[in-house]
Amino acid sequence: MSAFIVEGKHQLNGSISITGNKNEALPLIAAALLFKEPVALSNVPDIGDVRIMLEIARKLGAQVSPINNGTVTIDAGGLSSPVLPAQMSSDIRASVLFASSLLVRSGKAIIQQPGGDAIGRRRLDTHFHVLQNLGATFDVRRESIDGEALTSYILEAPAGLFGTELYLDEASVTATENAIIAAVGARGRTVIINAACEPHVVGLCRFLEKSGVRFEGLGSNIITVHGTHQIKPAAHSIGSDYIEAGSFVGLAAATGSEITITDVDLSCMRMILYQFGRLGVVVEQDPAGRKIRVPAGQSLEIRADMGGAIPKIEDSPWPGFPSDLVSIMLVAATQARGTCLIHEKMFESRLFFVDKLLTMGAQIVLCDPHRAVVVGPSPLKSATLSSPDIRAGMALLIAALTAEGKSIIQNIHQIDRGYQQIDIRLQKLGARIERIPERRKSRI
Repeated sequence: MSAFIVEGKHQLNGSISITGNKNEALPLIAAALLFKEPVALSNVPDIGDVRIMLEIARKLGAQVSPINNGTVTIDAGGLSSPVLPAQMSSDIRASVLFASSLLVRSGKAIIQQPGGDAIGRRRLDTHFHVLQNLGATFDVRRESIDGEALTSYILEAPAGLFGTELYLDEASVTATENAIIAAVGARGRTVIINAACEPHVVGLCRFLEKSGVRFEGLGSNIITVHGTHQIKPAAHSIGSDYIEAGSFVGLAAATGSEITITDVDLSCMRMILYQFGRLGVVVEQDPAGRKIRVPAGQSLEIRADMGGAIPKIEDSPWPGFPSDLVSIMLVAATQARGTCLIHEKMFESRLFFVDKLLTMGAQIVLCDPHRAVVVGPSPLKSATLSSPDIRAGMALLIAALTAEGKSIIQNIHQIDRGYQQIDIRLQKLGARIERIPERRKSRI
């Protein structure tokens, strides 16, 4: 375990490029197990969550190359086990995505309780309802191993899966992806109703489309998958990470810096830039160059709603404002003049990191687990912080770069799970940030 020492109040300047979308890479790794021939993926982010997913694929019998300049090859021809390794599964929620590809290839999948960010309850019910409706049996086994309670979810489909009409009781991204992967190997046509339609869901479908799968309704909430066993792997480049792009917009706004963000898919940025605009953030777009520029020294002012009402910034499923940027938006709001309400509707624990901002001097009232009133601008001061999850960790890093003095951010493996070499990339912009071993923290 390591930590960051961050010296704030230094204006940043320069250009930073966006890596591949983490949330597209994870289902693609799971989908690669559908194939008996090697699958080549490019623009793969070299981050913690991706490395864990690749290691799970290895444990299941796939041959996986190291990530080399964003490229990785997965050969699942020798798939040997339907049982996910318990410890690694508990480290990452996306491990549940292997359920569908294992059912298609092996007729069986044993899934341990997936882990992931502690941002509130994240149901698995929809995943298992989907797979049961496609023909799998489902059972739960609870046992104690070395004094530790372990829950295993056992799915079996020895006769294969069969296409049907699926209604998702929530528009879950990962449940939609599990449904798509399973439907590819099912006999006949599957219609997924109330499907998530985020860009990374479309990216998964584009890869499978190139492999021979026929889809209807891509980008909508009703997706039709025509199952087939006649698929051949195709090379695929992962789309750019719009959550990372939004994070860097928030960084530039909060620190008053001029940052040019390159390799941006502007079609994914509409609602993100609109909501930052409500804080007074001006962003210049260059569609031809796939880049955006946030000018330095902006005087941020929260734009009131009609009649002078306090504005509400809230998350919602695509194409709404993404939940993964709520934490970053909240930190940016502390540096804007005025008052706004941040409403996190999707996860009941995502806003609990606010108490760490309060110790830094932010003027925030946490109304309940879903709503926070932010009054700005607040001069932030340094503090010792601990990163609770990927996005809150990045938000605290932005706060530390905004604050007066030196802050310590612990538990930074959470940030490393979603942001590739973030300290090195920010140093190139002029950030004063140092990565230190855990044992040195007491000397700071």
